[in-house]
Amino acid sequence: MLHDVTSVECCGDGCRSLVRFDDGVEGVVDVTQLVQLSGVFRALRDSSFFAQANVHPELGVVCWPNGADIDSDVLYGFVTR
Repeated sequence: MLHDVTSVECCGDGCRSLVRFDDGVEGVVDVTQLVQLSGVFRALRDSSFFAQANVHPELGVVCWPNGADIDSDVLYGFVTR
């Protein structure tokens, strides 16, 4: 089952964010445990850039201004494991 992200908030320490989903599930995700911070994700090393995470209004995924995004299914799997 697919779940869209409804909100994302930077936790202020490293690459961690509180992510909420359309079914009410929420949890803290450490992005470094999901992706290597290289290529398009390299910019996430900068905490001020990381804090610009938002939810793509049409896709329901967490994304950043440079086009990097993390699929909601990957995030949901991390939170519910």
